[in-house]
Amino acid sequence: MLGRPDGEVRGVRYRMRVISTFFGIVIRMFYQEHAPPHFHAEYQGQHGTFDSSGPLAGEVKSGTARWLIQEWALAHRAQLEANWANMEAGRSLERIEPLE
Repeated sequence: MLGRPDGEVRGVRYRMRVISTFFGIVIRMFYQEHAPPHFHAEYQGQHGTFDSSGPLAGEVKSGTARWLIQEWALAHRAQLEANWANMEAGRSLERIEPLE
């Protein structure tokens, strides 16, 4: 199982969508998200927030996992930007190819 698809933070309901998985890393984007554009990654129960230039918050301890997440983000920057635009417009998020 890839985690809960919905949740609640401080009384606000949110929806998240898994957009990619690779090497045990799960990448999600949340609906009703705040700027700046970013995505969330989970690896072995650790969570982090990233953009295409690197980690923004959270704690993914594995340097290898952080490197893989960053490589994936750089390779798929255009698709991440398109998904952010989809999220802002209330459209569905698209799956993004995994890192190989």
